Parts: sequence; structure tokens; C-alpha cells
Amino acid sequence: MSLRGFHIVFVIVTTLLSLFLTGWALFLAPVTVGVIRPILMVAGIAGTIGFPVYGVYFYRKARKLIL
Repeated sequence: MSLRGFHIVFVIVTTLLSLFLTGWALFLAPVTVGVIRPILMVAGIAGTIGFPVYGVYFYRKARKLIL
């Protein structure tokens, strides 16, 4: 597997992990008084949105490279 292919797979896996983190923080995390749960939700949502945006940017840029 090339470095480019590994990078694309890595972006997909991190997106799925961010989606899992969001779901866990929303539905499965123990309800406690504190700021950890909202921080995890925000981080998960940011990753779920940000990683695919970065993945598309990387894919377009990597497609132009001549190897």
C-alpha cells in the first residue's frame, strides 16, 4: 500500500472514530457534572466534520501528483 493510500485509509478511520466518540458522548457516557462530556461531544463533532473536509482536500491534491 502506498503512502497516499494509507493516508486516505487513515483519514477514513479517524472519521469513523470521531463519529463513534460523538455517539458515545451523546448516548453512552455516564451523566456527570463537569465539562468533559461536552468537550468530547464538541471534539467528536469537529472531527466528524473536519476529517472528511481534509480528506477531500488531500485527495484532490494527491491526484495531481505524478508518481
